[in-house]
Amino acid sequence: MIRKICFMLFTFLSLSLLAQDKYKCMIQMTNYTGESAYMVVSLIDPEGNYQKTLHIFGDNGKYYDSLKKWFGFYSSKKEKVDAITGASITQGDRKTIVLNLERSLLDKGYKIRFESAVEDQYYYTTDAEVPFSSEGLKSKTEGTGYIRYVRIIEVK
Repeated sequence: MIRKICFMLFTFLSLSLLAQDKYKCMIQMTNYTGESAYMVVSLIDPEGNYQKTLHIFGDNGKYYDSLKKWFGFYSSKKEKVDAITGASITQGDRKTIVLNLERSLLDKGYKIRFESAVEDQYYYTTDAEVPFSSEGLKSKTEGTGYIRYVRIIEVK
């Protein structure tokens, strides 16, 4: 009986992972002055609500509240983010990450938002926002703060 339950659970989890497609995301930072940036990458629904945290640059949770708008979502949802955190991102740096997203959301009005903050400097609720659409994945999106640009492509 336990084997049967374990097999069913394994099958369900495997199918859930298969429903997720991978998208390579490259972030190029500007040459701002100051400390490294904390940044969160989120999936935003067509109504502008946070749906899911996709990646966090900055692994010290005591600074997450500097990402004010996202932190409200994170605190109320109690998301587990350990597997999607990494080091903060520095001025002039270029980072590439992989985002796991359901392809069924493509061209449905969703966006991928990049929210950033630097200690003792300005906080950008929307430093960059990429439409999760066929067109949005074809071009680079300019940032408005610490991000110079973002480019997202599907990994096939």
